[in-house]
Amino acid sequence: MPILNKDMSVCISLAGRPSNLGTRFHNFLYDELGLNFIYKAFTTDDLEGAVRGIRALGIRGCSVSMPFKEAVIPLVDEIEPSAAAIESVNTIVNDGGRLTASNTDYEAIAALVAEHGLDPASRVLVRGSGGMAKAVVAAFRGAEFSEVTVVARNADAGPALAAKYGYEWVADDPAPSFDVIVNVTPIGMHGTDAQAQAFSPEFIERASTVFDVVAFPAETPLVTAARAAGKRVISGAEVIALQAARQFERYTGVPLTREQVERASVFSRAE
Repeated sequence: MPILNKDMSVCISLAGRPSNLGTRFHNFLYDELGLNFIYKAFTTDDLEGAVRGIRALGIRGCSVSMPFKEAVIPLVDEIEPSAAAIESVNTIVNDGGRLTASNTDYEAIAALVAEHGLDPASRVLVRGSGGMAKAVVAAFRGAEFSEVTVVARNADAGPALAAKYGYEWVADDPAPSFDVIVNVTPIGMHGTDAQAQAFSPEFIERASTVFDVVAFPAETPLVTAARAAGKRVISGAEVIALQAARQFERYTGVPLTREQVERASVFSRAE
């Protein structure tokens, strides 16, 4: 990394619970590519003041995480379609004081659906109704999937998410009759749910594709079971690396190769 200097471009993240994942991913690539950039993670109790600071200090880019993804919308100047589609922002780019917001989670999921060749005629079951579930369901709608069911215990968020995109909501697991199953809950994540599996073996056996958005660990119990069953797997590690790469390219204007993204992703997880 270059020595700090007056011409260095600064990028930041704003999160309720900052981590070093993005910091390590971006700074690794700045160093590898010899870019005069630095990336630092922050939290704040004053979101409006933080956004004013982005403008006033000429901060080039800002990653936005929970709980700021929706609250930041009225504070920016332009909302790109990726953020407008789900009413949620995870990326801000500052061009001379004009702030443009997008959502690279949505872009990453849409790209992975296309890259893995998922058939729009497939029957899809999405477990969850939180912020990332919005990105997942919107991406399936954008790819013209017509048969998507949202399963969520939340009797407010679940029906609202499904209805927004013209899909079906159920509170409890339906019969295991889906081609694509997607976990967008913390089940399988490090912590109290680390050993839990988001879908039963019957759902995995019936499905052709298993998609787990949980990023930590990359090999969740669901992913492990799906690989053992010979299913096509899309992991949360793919999502988080691709969305970070899209942010990097917006901030720097430098396109990344798949190999560069993979190296940065491995480095970011090695802490």
